Amino acid sequence: MELNWLGVVAATAVGMVIAGAWYGKVFLTRWQTLTGVAPERSNEARSRNMTLLLISNAVTAVGLAAGIEVAWTAAGHNWLWLALLVGFSAWLTFSATTLLQHNAFELKPAKLTILNSAYQLVLFLGMALVIGVLPW
Repeated sequence: MELNWLGVVAATAVGMVIAGAWYGKVFLTRWQTLTGVAPERSNEARSRNMTLLLISNAVTAVGLAAGIEVAWTAAGHNWLWLALLVGFSAWLTFSATTLLQHNAFELKPAKLTILNSAYQLVLFLGMALVIGVLPW
């Protein structure tokens, strides 16, 4: 099995852009309100958090690239819809369910769970899209 390393690198970069847009621009105030994390506190941890985000996005991209390659090999075709299905399936079975469990037991607001889960869905589909369209 060969991984699409160009796709992995590009998907990691796209993941960073999605995170920056989602939590840095579009939903920043909503996220801060729901989590109670003050901007000062968030800024103090920025360097560490960006490093962790980069690592986790890279690992996610590798996992998605592997899953997409397996699906394509099994199907005998490199269909884009199949790459997106892998991204959706990975989000649903690993991310959404785990986030739902943790947030429920930690008594976090349902709106926060929806906000973070929607981010993860956009992230997984965005990464799968990039991996699916880039040749290797």
